[in-house]
Amino acid sequence: MSTRRIDTLLAEMTLAEKIGQLCQVQPEGRDQDDRVRAGGVGSLINVVGDDARHYQRLAVEESRLGIPLLLGRDVIHGFATIFPIPLGQAASFDPAGVRDAAATAAREAAAAGVNWTFSPMLDVVRDPRWGRVAESFGEDTLLASRMGAAMVQGYQGEGLAACAKHFVGYGAAQGGRDYAETAIPPRQLRDVYLPPFEAAVRAGALTLMTGFNDLDGIPATANEALVRGVLKGEWLFDGLVVSDWTSITELVIHGCAADDADAACQALLAGVDMEMASRSYRDHLEQAIASGAVPIAYVDDAVRRVLGVKERLGLFDHPFGRLRGPVSAAAADLQPRQMAQRSCVLLKNEDLLPLNEGIGRVAVIGPLADAGADQLGCWVFDADHARTHSVLAGLRERLGAHRVRFEPGLDSCRSHDEQGFAAALDAARAADVVVLCIGEDAGLSGEAHCRAYIDLPGAQQRLLDQLAATGTPVVAVVLSGRPLALAGVIDPARAVLMAWHPGSMGGPAIADLLFGEPPSGRLPMTLPRSVGQIPLYYNHKNTGRPPNPDSPRVPSGTPLDPRGFFSTYLDEDHRPLFPFGFGMSYTQFDYADLALSSPRLEPKGTLHVRMALRNVGARAGTEVVQLYVQDLCGSVTRPVKELKDFQRVTLQPGESRLVELVLAADQLRFTGRDGLSILEPGRFRLWVGPHAQAGLSAEFELAGGGTAPQASAVPPALE
Repeated sequence: MSTRRIDTLLAEMTLAEKIGQLCQVQPEGRDQDDRVRAGGVGSLINVVGDDARHYQRLAVEESRLGIPLLLGRDVIHGFATIFPIPLGQAASFDPAGVRDAAATAAREAAAAGVNWTFSPMLDVVRDPRWGRVAESFGEDTLLASRMGAAMVQGYQGEGLAACAKHFVGYGAAQGGRDYAETAIPPRQLRDVYLPPFEAAVRAGALTLMTGFNDLDGIPATANEALVRGVLKGEWLFDGLVVSDWTSITELVIHGCAADDADAACQALLAGVDMEMASRSYRDHLEQAIASGAVPIAYVDDAVRRVLGVKERLGLFDHPFGRLRGPVSAAAADLQPRQMAQRSCVLLKNEDLLPLNEGIGRVAVIGPLADAGADQLGCWVFDADHARTHSVLAGLRERLGAHRVRFEPGLDSCRSHDEQGFAAALDAARAADVVVLCIGEDAGLSGEAHCRAYIDLPGAQQRLLDQLAATGTPVVAVVLSGRPLALAGVIDPARAVLMAWHPGSMGGPAIADLLFGEPPSGRLPMTLPRSVGQIPLYYNHKNTGRPPNPDSPRVPSGTPLDPRGFFSTYLDEDHRPLFPFGFGMSYTQFDYADLALSSPRLEPKGTLHVRMALRNVGARAGTEVVQLYVQDLCGSVTRPVKELKDFQRVTLQPGESRLVELVLAADQLRFTGRDGLSILEPGRFRLWVGPHAQAGLSAEFELAGGGTAPQASAVPPALE
């Protein structure tokens, strides 16, 4: 990363200017102007538009060295144009669409002076109680890796630096409570939680962010073995690492740093190059260097990384960004509409959908039917709300206002006031179909917005039950920032569409789906029956006494016989309500003629898995074909299956296509007993199917492999 420009700047910088490059701050009026002029700021956060241009001008025109600023903003799932929440985007199983959405967000953000976003979030999440699940790509390592890499490419292809977060393990917060400790075994950390970050690094991510979490006794922001060891040493990451908001000074609260000065030393020695929001670097690094607690080589390395990101973004030559054409109005509506369509997951359909265009009267009911701000979801700061179209607006536009009657039933999703039920029931009785929009408002998910219970809040369940009792068929459209426990919704509703928080064009997209656009979303997380099943995920271990798939629970009074003791519940079905990867369409697909390119996979080889997919229904549709693999016997226990490839395939009625999925031998690596990455020979089973619990099956053999070293220690200190 060393360049003549960076070497020259480093040689000219004072220690105060070097430390300034390691500080990201919020603007604080005239004092902040003076700090920028003095070279005491490397980055500002949460400035856009005229403010962003003001501070950038001060940095490049009035500071001694003219070093441009990194201007950061949370552009999580759109800027002015809001796309589905990342969890919804993951449901599309469409990396190309995710990349294009990120590119649009980047162009809009860059036009407002932003050059750095704190996205994608690559935490693998198995507990939907956690509020930040909305920002994630779900429970699967491969899906998170592919979606994250695509998002990085989309942002950075349009000049917006990506930041993969939160390194690492933050999504495993105990009890689903934000900021709680994470207890992740080293093997699981390697095999489940680290790969999405490595994929982002390989995709060229310029920055990473450490997490708030305490990981096995060492907070992520002070974890030298992971940041300086794995990330910078093993993966050779040459970008910058930024702390999360005040997570450096929070080391004191964690109880692993004596004071802010100690926290600053620990974070910088661990490899955190820039401090977000708090002031420990600004206030204490100079003294730490003078005392020898922090070698100057560590500071120089961090400054070099910060300057390197600025150079790779082109900020030295184009501090206000390169001119890019504006996002057209047509694209700004079409892109989020298509992504919302692909994100929605059809969970149930009892011969109700798609609705006939000639339908007479539609009752639109529910607290989220006309809640534009809520359908955008969490982490939305710069949305053009004039371009947000609710479900009610989408249906009125499609059918005409005279055919649509709206009665919310409840003032909000959290309300228990049933005064609006009577009008809603009256509308339902007079209608041919009810479109009921229920779920969570935007404030029920996001950072520090965790829930102990994930069923429908407020009186929404009672509203649904009473509407179903009218006899008018009900389509339940569920808008939420997380998977919900929907057992109470599935039974009374004739059709159920999981729409997540679908973004600006969610309303028209949902109307499209209800009236014939084929749904193609698939679940990026397992849907539980009840909160008591959590954590519930498809790629679990088998155990020595796996549950009988045909026996949902242990019957009461089971004799004390070892054959009657299994990994299950007395009072709940052990199976999910819907498995990972599940989603229905308006047609049916037939899987046939599974064939492998070879029954034997060589250690550096690739297995091609082919099968015939046929649309046997009367409508066009898109299937997400999924490839799962199980290691039948390993030196350590292995998951019952793992997703290894997927492909979206669109077929017309009666059309067939040969679909080929690819499995590289290296995808079968795992962390062995000695902590090394191992490619272990043996027998494997694979499945190709529509979700994690179905598919055609075959077996193959992996020939002799070997081990690959992994950095288990911190590299030598910088000199």
